[in-house]
Amino acid sequence: MDEKNMQMIMGLIMHSGDAKSHAMEAIQAAKTNDFAAAEVSLNEAKESLIKAHQSQTEMLTKEAQGVPTEITLLTVHSQDHLMTSIAFTDLAKEMVDLYKVIDKNNH
Repeated sequence: MDEKNMQMIMGLIMHSGDAKSHAMEAIQAAKTNDFAAAEVSLNEAKESLIKAHQSQTEMLTKEAQGVPTEITLLTVHSQDHLMTSIAFTDLAKEMVDLYKVIDKNNH
């Protein structure tokens, strides 16, 4: 695997992992009714997902140009990280909203 492909794959893994971590931070903040911090963390998760998507788009663009990415366990792992992070971030948004409803109903 060439260095450029390795950088794209590692970028995908890194940014996807960051997104999931930020999403977890959002849930933890919402649990303590710190909704401002939760929103900041959700925005950071979104930004990390954008960066991850940029890495994925680079890979897809190369594929469309006739330069396929070598499929290795690392490549599959990077895609798994992205999909898991997207799902986790979506669920974190819902959980933050749920905590807001609970807080509203308690006041």
